[in-house]
Amino acid sequence: MTTERLSKLKQAQQEANVDYVALVPGPNLIYFTGLHMHLSERPIVALFPAADTPPILIAPFFEVGKATSGPVALDWQVRSYRDGIPYRDAFRAAAEAHDLRGKTIAVEPLQMRVLEWTLLSEAAPGIRQTSAAELIAPLRMVKDAAEIAAMRRAIALSEAALTQVLEEIREGMTERQVANLLMSRMLAAGAQGLPFEPLVQSGPSGANPHGMSSDRPLRRGDMVVIDFGLTVDDYSSDITRTIAVGEPDAQMREVYEVVKAANAAGRAAAKPGATGDAVDRAARSVIEAAGYGQYFTHRTGHGLGLEGHEPPYMVAGDATVLQPGMTFTVEPGIYIPGKGGVRIEDDVLITEDGNQSLTSFTRDLIVV
Repeated sequence: MTTERLSKLKQAQQEANVDYVALVPGPNLIYFTGLHMHLSERPIVALFPAADTPPILIAPFFEVGKATSGPVALDWQVRSYRDGIPYRDAFRAAAEAHDLRGKTIAVEPLQMRVLEWTLLSEAAPGIRQTSAAELIAPLRMVKDAAEIAAMRRAIALSEAALTQVLEEIREGMTERQVANLLMSRMLAAGAQGLPFEPLVQSGPSGANPHGMSSDRPLRRGDMVVIDFGLTVDDYSSDITRTIAVGEPDAQMREVYEVVKAANAAGRAAAKPGATGDAVDRAARSVIEAAGYGQYFTHRTGHGLGLEGHEPPYMVAGDATVLQPGMTFTVEPGIYIPGKGGVRIEDDVLITEDGNQSLTSFTRDLIVV
């Protein structure tokens, strides 16, 4: 972790005439500072200036030591507060000391809460809000060697855990039992955490792309969609494989092969200079040609890194040009209401001359 990322952010701010970028605890704060801070009822805001001045931190007093001794050496200008004392005072002190009135402040559109923005607005009348997404996304989309290495480790642990769990899955186990077994295997293998709880959906439940694991028992003939991932050194894996409990019927066998071909087409289309739209179109055209277009109800993929879902997106209309170092999923699916679903998801890295699938787990149908 170096200050190079903050230098690039500062340059982007200057070009966009943004005085400050305001970050709250979460992935962006981790990306730029390495700081893991807890988002709670106690507000925390870090303000990064476009000018050549130190960043401002407004935080509970007991969090100050963590920030000042953090992995990135920053000369924080701290305004802290203690429990029992109004935290508005710390926001007012920061606004007055750094003349925040009338400044343009870029905020995280998916993370900034009403609480923190209200406190900033009250402390510094006339501040103008804009989105920080356009400043931060281009920096985070292209991963460096350390980020890619962390994702490789996360994926390897994920695939090893799935291999173990598949040896234990039996007819009659519930979706929740399988999900819990997978979670325990991932955590025992050394996962830092999980970006989301495993989704294990069998039979008709598999037709709901983001359904939850339930107490439904696995039944002979079921297709079982297993969507899971883990985190290593803050970076995530996100993998889906669909298995069968006993031999599936002819239609679901056909559906599986169509999705497998769509996955291959999407991965083949991923290369430098292509767009998210092109990857989506390549995968979707295979499913449409097979007559199942109406049953592919979501985008083909999403960026992957510090978050399970982040830019770039493999979706119709996305003009983001893919560059070496970008990482994302390719996960086409077919979901037939009342019958079941199939999804095959891989994690892909754009290289100088094409792409590499970071996931290597078999895409052939496994029957347990």
